[in-house]
Amino acid sequence: MDVSGGQSLYPLHRCKTIHLVRHAQGIHNVEGEMNHSAYLSPHLFDAHLTPLGWEQVDNLRKHVHASGLSKKVELVITSPLLRTMQTAVGVFGGEGCPDGIDVPLLMVADAGNSNHPAISSLYCPPFIAVEGCREHLGVHWCDKRRSISEYKPLFPAIDFSMIECDDDVLWEPDIREPNEHLAARGMEFLNWLWTRKEKEIAIVTHSGFLIHTLSAFGNDCHPDVKNEICRPFKNCELRSMVIVDRSMIGSDSSTTDYPGKIPSGVDVPSDVTCINHPDGFSN
Repeated sequence: MDVSGGQSLYPLHRCKTIHLVRHAQGIHNVEGEMNHSAYLSPHLFDAHLTPLGWEQVDNLRKHVHASGLSKKVELVITSPLLRTMQTAVGVFGGEGCPDGIDVPLLMVADAGNSNHPAISSLYCPPFIAVEGCREHLGVHWCDKRRSISEYKPLFPAIDFSMIECDDDVLWEPDIREPNEHLAARGMEFLNWLWTRKEKEIAIVTHSGFLIHTLSAFGNDCHPDVKNEICRPFKNCELRSMVIVDRSMIGSDSSTTDYPGKIPSGVDVPSDVTCINHPDGFSN
């Protein structure tokens, strides 16, 4: 039976589940919707979440816990900008700071004008900041990050070790990253995911990054599936997808496959066994 037109089959260890999240509403979203030229304003530098954005974070957090997703995610990757890190720790972080338990904070109180209490790293997956999933680089001040040395005291439990430069050397005031460059960066980021051992990963990032990265996928699917993959993300929207390693990029072996025939011996194909069996049946 030919099912190649509607279904695909892949070994489980060559798949990862990724939970893609666009950051919650930031101050730049509000001003940019009213006047697009506001994105050029320096006062939107490294835009933080609005009060409505924090409400969106709280709502997604409730969904993540109610659905059981919070217990499945093994790693949280976040773009190293204020609004994405606030969203990431708010959604996937711990519950407050229990007395008598000394654990690093994912976010200190009121980080980035949040008026939000501190967020603990207790019972949470690890969080790492990765430049590869940043928004379009250049020109728009909301997409310029602070120095890592400024972020570390605000988000002590986020791992910034993958970011080489303390200052933002990627953002330029007069050059906006072309869409095709952003798409290529997105593919490099997805290829990098295969170097990670985790199989279920949450990624908190930006609308432009998601649109241009995901546009490369779904061309071999039904148009409705393509639209489902590539539809623009709303603020604080989460979509879960499976990515497949078709090109043997990853090197992980299966943890669930079982070799069979132990102790080892010669297996005779069932059709041969059927012919040789006196009753004409296979064993």
